[in-house]
Amino acid sequence: MLERIREGSKGVTAKVILGLVIATFIFAGVGSYTNTVNTSVATVNGEEITQQAFQEAYRQQRNRMQSQFGEMFATLEANDAYMANLRASVLEQLISEELIDQNAMALNLRVGDAQIKKTILEMPEFQLDGKFDNARFQALIQQAGFYDASSFSKYLSETMVRQQLVQSISTTEFSLPYQQEMMVKLVNQTRDVRYAILSTEGFKDSIDVSEQEIEAYYQENQPRFATPEMVKLEYVELNLDDIAKDVSVTDAQAQEFYENNMSSYSKQERRRAAHILIEFGDDKDAAQAKAEDVLAKAQAGDDFSALALEHSADTFSAENGGDLDWQTQGSMDETMDTALFSVTQEQPIADLVETDFGFHIIKMTDIEAEQIKSFDEVKEEILATIKNDQALELFYEQQTVMEQLSFESSDSLDEVATALNREVKTTDWLTRSGNVEPFNNPDLLATAFSSELMEEGLNSEVFEVMPEQQSIVVRVADYQAADTKPLADVTQEITVLLTQQKATEVARTKADEIIEVVKSGNDADAALSELDSEFVEHAALTRMDATVDGAIVQSAFSLPQPQGDALSVSSIEIANGDYAILQVVAVNEGSASEQDANLAEQQQRMLSQSAYATYIEQLKANAEIVRTLSKADATLY
Repeated sequence: MLERIREGSKGVTAKVILGLVIATFIFAGVGSYTNTVNTSVATVNGEEITQQAFQEAYRQQRNRMQSQFGEMFATLEANDAYMANLRASVLEQLISEELIDQNAMALNLRVGDAQIKKTILEMPEFQLDGKFDNARFQALIQQAGFYDASSFSKYLSETMVRQQLVQSISTTEFSLPYQQEMMVKLVNQTRDVRYAILSTEGFKDSIDVSEQEIEAYYQENQPRFATPEMVKLEYVELNLDDIAKDVSVTDAQAQEFYENNMSSYSKQERRRAAHILIEFGDDKDAAQAKAEDVLAKAQAGDDFSALALEHSADTFSAENGGDLDWQTQGSMDETMDTALFSVTQEQPIADLVETDFGFHIIKMTDIEAEQIKSFDEVKEEILATIKNDQALELFYEQQTVMEQLSFESSDSLDEVATALNREVKTTDWLTRSGNVEPFNNPDLLATAFSSELMEEGLNSEVFEVMPEQQSIVVRVADYQAADTKPLADVTQEITVLLTQQKATEVARTKADEIIEVVKSGNDADAALSELDSEFVEHAALTRMDATVDGAIVQSAFSLPQPQGDALSVSSIEIANGDYAILQVVAVNEGSASEQDANLAEQQQRMLSQSAYATYIEQLKANAEIVRTLSKADATLY
């Protein structure tokens, strides 16, 4: 349907209307509109956090989560509330970072050039065989978006200042040796216990559940028996891989493609560059005069490496003769790139170049000519490329047919399937979230549950659920509104549940009676035996003991130590509804050995994290923060 609208927009009338709309913007002034719109997602003490910064941070966080959770992330992503919380947490993190930067600036925190240089030289990412490698350094920072060492040093300086402030806050917390010893001993403490479990199964035969009780529980717990809105869809899909199976390509076609696309199989010319950077400083004219003087010396034949070592502000490259490694056209700053690729081997030094960082004297130190791969080397690659291109062309041709026929015969998918030699398939029941691919696509699901499809019985538009890979058109085959299961369908379920609840209550009463027997100093073995149970002795129970039910372990370390005649005894409900009688017989003090030093480190970390969280909350409390990212805006990300 949207394709129809797009085609219609090419008509004369549509073009006239579009021209009037454009004219309106011209006369009204686009600038007056954009100047009044705040496109930031938040402001922190007047400083804006841009949508671009938010989008990039959100994208990175989604990528990390997708890598961590794998296929399960699709389920999380379908949960609108979860993703809204994720967006909110990303925004709060950006606000926290801005507050840290502002506070660091207010405190005049700085990192010296020597420290930055030392940090870079020691970073393992830039080392080969344990030593700093300038070529590796230049290549990696350019891959990361930094076109020279100065821009990377500036970024690193900002990061290190932020870390300096955060560390100064978190490292102020400490725990004294006696506190660490207490914690280690507490964690390593063991307890001698005895417990008996009263199974509820033996009580269920004597329990009756009335119809009135079932009815009352049903009425009071309606949400428990709700069924979600569901839909079954008929669909026809196009898949690029299926189309490609029917495409064949000849060697002659591959040869022709190779000859027509020779540039794609050539290796770009590479030039090795060296530079000398003269920063503007406080006097730009003086900097330019110095740069021109150094340029003149270089052109006169003075040793370029010595000049770089003496004059260049880019100290990292200067130690290597100003070397910037191999460059291809377009890989550096535009002005530097133009200069490097305009010189010749006879005159390898370019005229003075100005960038945001200062004046550059650039020299080409080596050159690699363009290299072309032979047809035999790239034949298989070309065959695969042509096959994919032809399949893609067929894919779009068939997609156009799919769009046209699904619109013209909007009450059925049969014509679409016949024309494309595909079959009409039917899904299982789908809900609004948590479905398998491709039916987890948010736009497709929104359409599937729309009144246009459910009430009017129309075909959907064509959804390209995987760009250039898979397209699909759907229609509603069956629909089930959200509802509550009738009482008759859940009577058995409620009966089992209420029976268990009553059996648990009986077990609790029996457990309390036995506890009174124990507290009175009498032997409870006979009473337990009647209930087909007995006390189990467990010496030196630890907090991490997996052989005992978790509820019993947790309760064992929550009960007070036994004191004289005062017994430490209690009853506990277990996850399956059974009840346990637990008695702490003795408490054994834990040891604080060297092997438990990591627990002291954990305590230190917890204190540091708490201090940092308090610091951030205090900054936020004293800041003027305006969050302008609305829920509607957030859905765009």
